[in-house]
Amino acid sequence: MDLHIGEHQSTINENMPLRSAIYYGRTMEKLIKPKALYRTARIDIPTPEFYVFFNGKGPQPLEQTLYLSHSYLEKTETPMLELKVKVININLTDSHPILTDCRPLYEYSWFTWKVREYLDSGRLRDEAISLAMEDCVQQGIMTDFIRKHGSEVRNMLFTEFNMDDAIEVWMEEGWTKGHSDGLIQGRSEGESLKLIQMVCKKLKKGKSPARIAEDLEESTETVLAVCRAARAFAPDYDAESILQALAQDSASESLS
Repeated sequence: MDLHIGEHQSTINENMPLRSAIYYGRTMEKLIKPKALYRTARIDIPTPEFYVFFNGKGPQPLEQTLYLSHSYLEKTETPMLELKVKVININLTDSHPILTDCRPLYEYSWFTWKVREYLDSGRLRDEAISLAMEDCVQQGIMTDFIRKHGSEVRNMLFTEFNMDDAIEVWMEEGWTKGHSDGLIQGRSEGESLKLIQMVCKKLKKGKSPARIAEDLEESTETVLAVCRAARAFAPDYDAESILQALAQDSASESLS
């Protein structure tokens, strides 16, 4: 069994290996009970693989590898701890073979390419997004997703043209999302519950995930994770139930 830990980025960030190391540690904390570490028998764990899907602007190679050891203050030829992250350029115009093998990635790349094409032609942002979504339906791209979540995606994109927000929702429709294992981990249970309560309070007021993230000064990924889990508990939004659902989802996604 493999453990795929990945994320989507519109910019290349040299801290991606460090982030992946943190995601991996949090995932292992979910998969392995603390007391099990003291057993003499070896614990078999999934083989980890680390990926970043890039679709930002500017020239980038089809693939490149980033290394955790490049962040070390003292460089050695054989570091005792190494972590490699494969960065894959999924821009439609660069034609990475993965776009042929993975239909969801191809469809997402096609959509972002159409948005940029309209923007480059002089269309305003909101019009470019609407036209791209109409083109998707005509071409059979993300059809079910747009019909089901079209207004939600428009609201997110119109608030701020942030494709990271849109892909979070798109991934819900069948993607394996590697690093959602720990979006609210690293906090105490009390802190997590407080965050969930604040997010749900703003959800009841009809605020979008992007606006909630801005108001609470939290990452959009964190807020979207809470919003997704909260849907099953609307309209009451029981914080403890949402926290439990997040933990269960994280463990199951990590094993995908």
